[in-house]
Amino acid sequence: MPAVTEGQPAPVASFESSRELLFGVAYRVLGSVTDAEDVVQEAWLRWDRVDHARIADPRSFLVQVTTRLALDRLRWAKARREAYVGQWLPEPLPTGPAIEDGAEIADSVSVAMLVVMETLSPLERVVFVLREAFEFSFADIAVMVGRSEAAVRQLARRARSHVRERRPRFRQDRDVRRRVTERFLAACLGGDLRALLDLLAPEVTLCIDGNGRRGVARNRVEGAEKVGRLLVRGLRRVLRPDGAVVAETGDAGDDAGDDTRGDTRGDTGSGSVVDVNGGPAALITAGGEPIAVIVVDVDLAADRVTRIWIIANQDKLGGVEGRRPGRPRPVRAAGRRAAREATRRLGPGRTETTFE
Repeated sequence: MPAVTEGQPAPVASFESSRELLFGVAYRVLGSVTDAEDVVQEAWLRWDRVDHARIADPRSFLVQVTTRLALDRLRWAKARREAYVGQWLPEPLPTGPAIEDGAEIADSVSVAMLVVMETLSPLERVVFVLREAFEFSFADIAVMVGRSEAAVRQLARRARSHVRERRPRFRQDRDVRRRVTERFLAACLGGDLRALLDLLAPEVTLCIDGNGRRGVARNRVEGAEKVGRLLVRGLRRVLRPDGAVVAETGDAGDDAGDDTRGDTRGDTGSGSVVDVNGGPAALITAGGEPIAVIVVDVDLAADRVTRIWIIANQDKLGGVEGRRPGRPRPVRAAGRRAAREATRRLGPGRTETTFE
C-alpha cells in the first residue's frame, strides 16, 4: 500500500486520508490488529480496481467496503474462536496517552468493551461499532451492511441492551487506573502476595489468553487468594533464568510466607506500564521480548482490581513495545472526528461495492 507523499494521485490520497478511520472500524469489529490490517489492505486492493469517477463520496464508499470485509472476516473468525484452546482475548492495540476525542472513544476500544462485544452476533457488533463508536446514521449503516433501516435500528437496540448488561460496572479514571496498575505490577514482579491481595477485590476474576500453552490457566479464575497466588507463582516461574529453581514452600492456606515475597534476584524479566487500548496496561518482558500484556479493571471507590485480562499469546504481541522493530508504527484508534466527515447519507447516485 503506498505511503502518503506529496503529489500522489487523487485515489491514493483519498485512501490514505481515510486509512486511520478504516483501521479504527476494522479493529473494533474484529478485536485483532493483524486482521484489521489485512482488511484495510484488502480494502485498498478493491479501491484500486474500481472506477473512481463513479464514486461520489470516496470516504463513505471505503467505510462501506471495509465494514463488509470486516463482517465477513468476523463470521469466519467466530467459528475459529469457538474452537480456541483457553480464553480468547483481543490483540492489544498500542495507543497514545491521550487517545483522540477522549474518554468515550477510549472506552469503545478498551479491552473490557472488546471482550463484551465478543458476546454479540457479528451483525450486531458491526452495527454497534458504527453507531456507538462512530455515530453513523442508521440510513448509512443500512447501506453498509445491506439491511433495511428498520432492521438496523432493531439490531442496534438489541446490541446496546446486551452491552449495557455486561459492560464494566465502574467508570474508569485514567489516573487511578495507572496508579493501581503500577502498584499491581510492582507487587507481581516483586512476588509480594500480601501487597497484591491488598489490591484485589474479593470477587476478582482473571482470564488468560495463552493459546493453549502448557501451564497457563485455560478457564477463568475467581477469588483474590487464587488469583493472587496464580499471578505470583506464574510470573516468578516465567521470569526466572533457564534452569533456575523456584522454591514453592507455601500453599493457598499459608499466610503468604517466604515463598511469595520479594526475592527476584537473578530474574531476567522486567515490567513497565504502557498505553494500550486507550488506557494503561502492564507489559511484561523477558530476554528483551514481550511475554504478556496485563490489563486491569478498577473499582474507583475502593481502588481495588475487579477484573484482570492477560494476553500471553505470542502471536498477539507483535505490535507492543520491544518486539518486531521493523513493524510499521501502530495506527492510532480513529475517533469520531475522523468519522464525522464520512457520515453524509449515501445519495441516490452513489455507487455501491459488491462482493461476489
